Amino acid sequence: MQLHSAAASPFVRKVRVAIRELELESEVHEIDTTTSPMATDPALATANPLGKIPALLRDDGPALYDSRVICRYLNDRTQGLLYPEGRLWEVLTLEATADGIMEAAVLMVYEARFRPEPHRSTDWLEAQWAKITRALDVLGNRWMSHLSGRLDMGQIAVACALGYLDFRHPDRPWREGRGALDDWYAVFAERPAMAATRPPPA
Repeated sequence: MQLHSAAASPFVRKVRVAIRELELESEVHEIDTTTSPMATDPALATANPLGKIPALLRDDGPALYDSRVICRYLNDRTQGLLYPEGRLWEVLTLEATADGIMEAAVLMVYEARFRPEPHRSTDWLEAQWAKITRALDVLGNRWMSHLSGRLDMGQIAVACALGYLDFRHPDRPWREGRGALDDWYAVFAERPAMAATRPPPA
């Protein structure tokens, strides 16, 4: 299998962590892919018409894209335990919450990077950050017992989302008033799969 990836993407990092937790490193070759909303890599567009990473190329079927689809596929392929049936809906909801944080955080980066300065909207940026802070509050208030349980894809997604906030938005104090979430992340971030997929310095 081949994975269109970029080290800075939190969605790619989710897949890369899952690959390592499922011990699939020898079966997936990572293709470093440079793409953006304004300039889509042609090979990536062939795999994913939306032009987004990650995208997984397979020999036995069409390319898969969207990190949630890829992670479910890899977990099923190995009969893994990242999506346990007994708490599947909780895991999927937690993963969706983390993906929402990532999406809002990436859009904030795009606003600064791709929109001409006279047209950038501070109100829009703050609206994205408001989504993130609401989600972080819910994680701290409702999900800490789940986050502290047996490893699953929801935990991986949350950790990748928090790592992306540190990476791209270090000036935003997401830890303030969220000590339990901060403590959990500090421990989870030291897992070998997380350490091996840390994005390069910005």
